[in-house]
Amino acid sequence: MNESEGLRFRRLNRPQIITDETHEPQNKTTSTYSGKVFRVTLLTLVAFLLFPLLVVTFLLESPIQPELFSLGDPPLMTGCYEPNLKLRQAERLFEDQLIGPESLANIGDVFYTGTADGKIVKIEGRNMHVLATLGKPPCGSREYEHTCGRPLGIRLGPNGTLFVADAYLGLFEVNPVTGEVKSLVSTEKMIGGRRLGFVNDLDVTQDGKKLYFTDSSSRWQRRDFMHLIMEATADGRVLEYDMETKEVTVVMDNLRFPNGIQLFPDEVSVLVAETTMARIRRVHVSGLNKGGMDTFIDNLPGFPDNIRRSSSGGYWVSMSAVRPNPGFSMLDFLSQRPWLKKLIFKLFSQDTLLKFVPRYSLVVELQDGGTCVRSFHDPHGMVAAYISEAHEYNGHLYLGSFRSPYLCKLDLSKV
Repeated sequence: MNESEGLRFRRLNRPQIITDETHEPQNKTTSTYSGKVFRVTLLTLVAFLLFPLLVVTFLLESPIQPELFSLGDPPLMTGCYEPNLKLRQAERLFEDQLIGPESLANIGDVFYTGTADGKIVKIEGRNMHVLATLGKPPCGSREYEHTCGRPLGIRLGPNGTLFVADAYLGLFEVNPVTGEVKSLVSTEKMIGGRRLGFVNDLDVTQDGKKLYFTDSSSRWQRRDFMHLIMEATADGRVLEYDMETKEVTVVMDNLRFPNGIQLFPDEVSVLVAETTMARIRRVHVSGLNKGGMDTFIDNLPGFPDNIRRSSSGGYWVSMSAVRPNPGFSMLDFLSQRPWLKKLIFKLFSQDTLLKFVPRYSLVVELQDGGTCVRSFHDPHGMVAAYISEAHEYNGHLYLGSFRSPYLCKLDLSKV
């Protein structure tokens, strides 16, 4: 075999190197086809899932019309606000026997509270019974809350009777012995051109002649309180009821979710928790500055609910949601993004949104001037959750809740 024949032989018999990229033409065609089918299927699935979202986003109207506002940077949770576990030392009372005991009043060792099913409950030691009901059944659901009634703020008057603020029905006077109920102010009455939409808390003067109370919103009812918070509606009011003339007057207007209210000792002004704004306002109800308002404390580490006097002459302020710093506050983040609030309320119900609000219970004691004295915490609300009020009596704090099925009792000597 000569040289040219040998070269031709080697070319014909050259060994092949087999790699992963070596495919038969038929297999390549099959693989390409399968890839196309996968991509088409994936795109179809994505379109199927996104289409309802796009419909909701562009066609459905949001139930809220949020306003743009700023809370400022939350205060650092250091010093007086330093997190601790002191609220976890509280003892639960009457667990699963009452729901949402929002506020408390006491005559000696006998306590009174209003519950989510429209009842005024009397508690004596280990015994509890229904003293009165303000609305009419059925009760126990969001659907019937407006007719059943929802007692919120409760106070003891100087004559020994109870004064109750019902979110839907108005102001009442209740006999603590017989349970007799007397309507003082009905929500059907027009006041300042508007009806009362969300009666919240109240306080009574030492002579029993004046009641001051908050109407959190004319637009949103209590059962839609998350709508009120997220919309930041500035239609809340502080009002005065004259026990002698039976007249109701507007003391202050254009507040964002006025909530708890507490008279100053001199009764010239009241403290009002402006929940959405994470601050407490001082509203002057008599004297030379009547009709004026200033800020008692701004930029709280949470969203304040009820305010009650402490034995040291200060004020207990309860918060069921905080603005963690360091950390992330969803409500602070959303305050400057109204468009995102609209989208959220198109997609989720109020009950669903509540599940995304981190549970964190906080009670702060403030002195005159808004100085923090001490604070009690329960991160994650493991013992005391959704607290609405801290009521001090005989060396203990009794903690009300707008949602939990129990009361809590904290021994102040141990914290």
